[in-house]
Amino acid sequence: MTRQQLIDQIRIKRSFLCVGLDTDLSKIPAHLLDTEDPIFEFNKAIIDATKDFAVAYKPNIAFYECYGPKGWESLKKTIDYIPTDIFTIADAKRGDIGNTSTYYAKTFFDYLNCDSVTVAPYMGEDSVTPFLEFENKWVILLALTSNKGALDFQMIRDEKGEELFKHVLKKSADWGTKDNLMFVVGATRAEGIGEVRNLVPDHFFLVPGVGAQGGSLEDVCQYGWNKDCGLLVNSSRGIIYASLGKDFAEIAAQEAQKLRNQMAVILDQKNF
Repeated sequence: MTRQQLIDQIRIKRSFLCVGLDTDLSKIPAHLLDTEDPIFEFNKAIIDATKDFAVAYKPNIAFYECYGPKGWESLKKTIDYIPTDIFTIADAKRGDIGNTSTYYAKTFFDYLNCDSVTVAPYMGEDSVTPFLEFENKWVILLALTSNKGALDFQMIRDEKGEELFKHVLKKSADWGTKDNLMFVVGATRAEGIGEVRNLVPDHFFLVPGVGAQGGSLEDVCQYGWNKDCGLLVNSSRGIIYASLGKDFAEIAAQEAQKLRNQMAVILDQKNF
């Protein structure tokens, strides 16, 4: 998917919602466990219920690959089922050098036909650029995360007082362009989003942490907005596990619509 196609979908749906498909067999409704492929049946129902409100879906690969070949089959069926006008994110956080990165990229871009993949930048440029060689595909690079362990490395300051995450942003921004490189920025570090935006004003951000993790949509937009919206705000548990009963898809739709409606108000306020 191109940048313009993504922007068009945001305008059409009045939404910048990404639904995370972190599908856990221990959490999905019990009545689905007797089906041939419970993970796919759950995802299918969630997609059917939320596709009018979401511009992106983000399966977390760990929730699938832990089941071996059957899990990969569920993942492939899920990606294939997502409408082609919706942006797909393989949340895999891969990162290695040379041919290893190339084959990771082939997995997610050629085999699964995802639009994007999350990538860890720790090994540097030659671990990221192989992912950027695929036409109309995106790298979503970890920049500033909201987990407790982020303090271990990302916030380390150099002799001038600048945090490590800022060095990563400055260096990596030149590896790709605004048309193929996004950044992961956690919603629970609202002012940090503004610092990232100052360094990469034109790039899209994938923002996890709104909803169950306590991040504020209003704060995300205050600090992270750019002229093209520039945000994909992810909600996983707050939507897909809003109900554990047979009405799970219906309740998921209600939660997705509620968040989309808040986004529509913001889009209107921004004259977007």
